[in-house]
Amino acid sequence: MFVYVADPVGAGFVDSLARPGGNATGFTNFEYGIGAKWLELLKQMVPGVTRIGVIRDPGITGGIGQFGAIQSVAPSFGVELTPINERDDAGEVERAIAAFGRGSGGGLIVTGSALANLQRNLIIRLAARYKLPAVYLARYFVADGGLMSYGPDPVDGFRRAASYVDRILKGEKPADLPVQAPTKNELVINLKTAKALGLQIPPTLFASADEVIE
Repeated sequence: MFVYVADPVGAGFVDSLARPGGNATGFTNFEYGIGAKWLELLKQMVPGVTRIGVIRDPGITGGIGQFGAIQSVAPSFGVELTPINERDDAGEVERAIAAFGRGSGGGLIVTGSALANLQRNLIIRLAARYKLPAVYLARYFVADGGLMSYGPDPVDGFRRAASYVDRILKGEKPADLPVQAPTKNELVINLKTAKALGLQIPPTLFASADEVIE
């Protein structure tokens, strides 16, 4: 049983999400389609944004899949995408964000990855320095000063996993239990960061937030 795995097929845990086919099944931590929602939320927050820097790890399936989901809807929102590839070299990441941030009408989408987690304080600091509104996958980015996040509650996957454990203990095979994606995502907004960026949160977006950090 696994919980909070981004790409169980790519990692070799299961044959497919619908038919795991082996002795493992579980829950993923996001769907690639969430990338389209990130772009939608960023445009709601800042309608005038025309350039989006997508911070991603190109070395993992999740980085490619999330960017692809954003790319598929970008034309309908009238934005130009710039991939900003994460590296172990924090200096290289800083230079890439700085170069992007010098232009006008920019915003950031920070996709989920281990590198983004490790470099989150740097990314949040640079977003503030260059006045780049940004949306992240997880709440802890917003708690640390990021503008907003939209993503699943990590605890929810463990709660839902309990039902699978119960079914397996009662005799069902993991191979017959499809891998499930999160069913509930939460929107979190940092009011202090919005004010620092000179943003007025639209009432509809404010009302739909699950949490507002002041």
